Amino acid sequence: MRLLTRELERDFRHRYVHILFGARQTGKTTLLRELLKPDLSYNLADPEERGRLLARPGVFRRECEALAVTDRRATVFVDEAQLVPSVFDAVQVIYDREPERFLFVLCGSSARKMRESGANLLPGRSLLHRLYPLMLCERPGPGSFQPSLNGLLPADFESSLAPKDDLLERLAFGDLPGVLLAPAEVRESLLRSYATIYLEEEIRREGYVKDWGAFLNFLKLAAMESGQSLNYAKIARETGLSQPTVKSHYQLLEDMFVGFRVPAFTGSPRRNLLGHARFCFFDLGVRHAAAGLRPDVDTVLANPGNCFEQWVGLELYRRIGYAGRGSLSYFRTRDGMEIDYILEFDGHLTPFEVKWTENPDPKDARHLRTFLEEHPTKATQGYVVCRCPRPAKLADNITAIPWWRL
Repeated sequence: MRLLTRELERDFRHRYVHILFGARQTGKTTLLRELLKPDLSYNLADPEERGRLLARPGVFRRECEALAVTDRRATVFVDEAQLVPSVFDAVQVIYDREPERFLFVLCGSSARKMRESGANLLPGRSLLHRLYPLMLCERPGPGSFQPSLNGLLPADFESSLAPKDDLLERLAFGDLPGVLLAPAEVRESLLRSYATIYLEEEIRREGYVKDWGAFLNFLKLAAMESGQSLNYAKIARETGLSQPTVKSHYQLLEDMFVGFRVPAFTGSPRRNLLGHARFCFFDLGVRHAAAGLRPDVDTVLANPGNCFEQWVGLELYRRIGYAGRGSLSYFRTRDGMEIDYILEFDGHLTPFEVKWTENPDPKDARHLRTFLEEHPTKATQGYVVCRCPRPAKLADNITAIPWWRL
């Protein structure tokens, strides 16, 4: 069971239209087919099906209306709905006429296509959902999963959807369900296919890239720089693109749910803060493949701290995404003080340092201690996430925790 399953089961009881966003291969279609028994189903990634609805805009409405009227709502499922924006208008017409007759569930993997086409996201009629790659609670670690961050996950949720790989395996292959459920010997090939077929071909289909060779260079560099502060000038120099074009390409990756920004923390009295956002790919395995690196343990061990830091950020980002509130930022000053992540949730600040060590030391918490002292009312507890076998106190309000207890 996925973490989103309960939310969808609850919300599907209401009469609203449901729109599910997420990158390809996060498991949207699989999840919805497990929850739904559609009376009518459309896969608009299929060129023939897509062409049929594009050529005859009224056919979708007529086929829905042809469904028999029964004592339960008829379920209509549309996969990759953003490829035929007129479907949204048809859904609105049908819904406004007979809001109790149908359960419409639409899913898509590109917000850009919808925004640029002016797609009707059915304001006041729809509930939006987002599906991410697997999280720690969906793929527990070696010990009993007891999250340190209360409130960000349901207290009684635990599900094992994939092998309980060790940390190195997670950092090497990421968290896409289709990759993790595949035999170990084909995971690398699947990730390379994702990078070439999806990231390249799907983005090409978006139609916003004019210089394809330069974009592929950008994609590789963006993946290599994942987790680092955005440096548009550097990427522009190395790709030969203008800075506005580089910014546009990053926005395209965000619109396709391939990456996200982690802004710099701004709630500090310090005047020497660095303000550039970081950009992270949505999955580590995809990041390695897109960067031209081999998705394997050797790649991780070449720079384990950076991979581990990204993985922790991905886990926190997914949790606040499912919670539907909160924010994630990082803290860095020009004189070298740095905190990897600051989680803001329900008015509280929780700082995190990520250390690739099995033996955390109070020195690893020195920046956390300073941050807690400077924000005494909002920040009361800090964590060092590492590879220690069990939690350990580093200071009165700072605890080192194993990665699988995050």
